[in-house]
This record gives sequence, C-alpha cells and structure tokens, in this order.
Amino acid sequence: MAKIPWLWAVSGTPTMGFELTVALRFLREGRFQSVLIIGGVMTGVAVVVYISALILGLQANTINRTLGAQAHIVVKPPEEAVRAQLPYSETLATIQPKAQRLRSIDNWQGLMPALSADPDVIAVSPMASGSAIAVRGEANRAIVVFGVELTQYNRIVELDNKLVRGSFRLNAGEIIVGTELAKDLGVDLNDRIRVLTPTASDQFQIVGIVDLGSRDLNRRALYLPIRTAQNLLSIPGGVTNIDLRIREIFDADKVALRLASVGNVNVESWMATNSQLLNALQAQSVSTTLIRVFVSIVVLLGIASVLVVSVVQKRKEIGILRAIGASRGQMTRVFLLQGAIVGLIGSVLGGLLASGLVLAFTSLVRNSAGQPLFDIVVEPQLLITSCLLATIGGTLAAVAPALRAARLDPAQAIRV
Repeated sequence: MAKIPWLWAVSGTPTMGFELTVALRFLREGRFQSVLIIGGVMTGVAVVVYISALILGLQANTINRTLGAQAHIVVKPPEEAVRAQLPYSETLATIQPKAQRLRSIDNWQGLMPALSADPDVIAVSPMASGSAIAVRGEANRAIVVFGVELTQYNRIVELDNKLVRGSFRLNAGEIIVGTELAKDLGVDLNDRIRVLTPTASDQFQIVGIVDLGSRDLNRRALYLPIRTAQNLLSIPGGVTNIDLRIREIFDADKVALRLASVGNVNVESWMATNSQLLNALQAQSVSTTLIRVFVSIVVLLGIASVLVVSVVQKRKEIGILRAIGASRGQMTRVFLLQGAIVGLIGSVLGGLLASGLVLAFTSLVRNSAGQPLFDIVVEPQLLITSCLLATIGGTLAAVAPALRAARLDPAQAIRV
C-alpha cells in the first residue's frame, strides 16, 4: 500500500477530485500508451479539421468564381409560345416553339418593390442585356451588352472588386469591358470601340477593364449605362431581366419558387442554371462527411482499445481501490475521465496541427502569379466543434472499459 499512497484518497467524503486524481495517475503510469492514443486523436482531429477547411475553402472559391459575376436569382419575362390547330384533326392542339425575341418585363418598375420586400432578398438591380458586335478597326467580336445602374448592380456582383484597370464609373458614352475582350480587340483604357446591334450602333470610350473570373465571360462582357443599352437594343424604358442577391445562396431555389408568384414572370435561381456545379458541391460535401465519420470511428476504436488494455493491466490496482471503499460508480467515472482527457488534449493538439497544415498549404502551394490557389480559413467554430466532439467521443469510447472496470470483483482482481 506504501507504493501507492494516492489510494488513501478514497477515505473520507468521495469527491470528483478522487476520480480525476486516479485517472491522471493511470494515464501517467501508462505513459507510452497515453502518448500513442493522444497522438492518434491529434492526427484524427487534424485530418478532420484540415480536410473540412480545405473543402470549405475550395467550395467557397468555386462558388465565388461561378457566382461572382452573376446574380443568385434572375427574373425574366415569360417565354413566348404560339398555339396552333393542326389540320385534319378534331382535337389536336399543340404548343409549338417560337423564336424568342428580346422583350422587356411588363411593369418591371412595379415588380422591383415587391421583389425587394422579400426578407431573403438583399439587393435588386434591373438590367437591359442582349447580343451585339464589338468592332475596332478590322477586328470584331460577338459580345453581350449589359446595361446596368452601376451602383445597384455592384451590390449584386461586387463589380468594383473585379476592376483591374481604369475607373469604376459609367457615364454616357462610357463602357467597361472584360480583360479578354480588350485583348481580342487590341484596345486599352480610353480607346473607343463601336458596338453594333440589329437596330442601332454607337461608339463608346473604354473607362474600365474587369476580370470576372471566367475567360469566356471576360471575352464577351461589355457593361454600359442602362439607358444607353435600352436604346441600342430597341427596348426604350424596358429591362430584359431583374437580378437579385439573397442572404443564403443555397436557399435560392426556395426563394425563387416564392418569388414566382409576384407576377407573370419567369424566375430562375443559380441552382437551376448551374445544376452540374451543385451536384459537384454536394458530392464534395458527402465525401467530406464520410471522411469525418470513418476517421472518427478509427479514433474512437483506438481510445477504447487502449483503455481496455489499461483495465487488464491495472486489475490489481482496481481491485485494491474497490476493496478499500471505491464504489462502482467511482471506478466508472475514472475511466470515463480518462477518455475525456485523452479526447480533449488530443483535439486541442489536433486543432493546432491542422492550423499549421493550413498555413503551410497557403504558403507553399501557389499559382503562377505567386498567389495562394484559394483562401483557406480554419474557422473558430470548426475548431471548437471538433474539440467538443472529440472530447465527447473519447468519453463515449471509454464507456465499455469503464463498465468492465466497475464489474471487477475485488477479491479475484487482487488475487491475480
């Protein structure tokens, strides 16, 4: 008994101090096993946090590049259709496709307040857009003109953050073009180009060049004042669509369905027009969840196996504790505390390791311009959640060893 004086802590009034003291003593005596299992928890938590942060950063970058230059929801006029009666038939009636002409949204000024009133909508911007030809000398390119109210439209796509050269303004006779379009036409700031539509043409001065994050969009995009676009496209006072930005991008389908009732309009969300992207994001999320689950299972099995071995190795000590008055409940709590301590220490170290891995990734993996491929941020909420789950998981993993220790018969355990 002299070799383990801490056993006398069972005398007197039982407190949680006894269980904690015994749990820490057991962990110290099995130092090598404790280091191994804490290392396992640390590695598991680091993998979960790092992979989660990496996937979240990748998804945010993908969404930003895809939706960075487009609205979350677009309101358009309904598609036209012609109803025709087929010959030699009593009842045959069909809807035949019709060539879609450029049309304005009916009563779009009245729709704007109704759309803005939705609690999930944070920005609304009218737009007059259509196909055109940009001409500079002998060079010409097919483009899409976007007639916008610059201040309102900037709340939709943050166009000012995409400006690479020039001024962020759109006065009469001024345009902003994509980087690839400027290269294709061989133009730069303050140069003039002619824009042709089927019904009109005019010359404009380039005051800004933007990088929209997509080569195809950079090659086709040309922004100009909405009134100028209305005249070029022969829709005076009209708009071809109304762009909306919402609070939560993954609620776009739900919000679009709700907004479809505001009038005779066609409402499309980015989730409907980018279904392949949405499927890819969902596949990434499922893969990340599977990684988390299986890594967590491996970590929990490791904690449970080490604590089971600890129960076998310390049968005599457990028997002595039970013989001098330690209750079954106290012995159960000793091993539950061991699991919680291992989970807590391992998760904290794992969070630090994951942060170091993220820092190394952003420092070493860079694109051709010397910039990080995309931003990765280890959110405090992710770290706290991982630590809590690892601690709870460690405690649950210790349930079986704890119950086994509590069921040991003191006489038989001491005799071994």
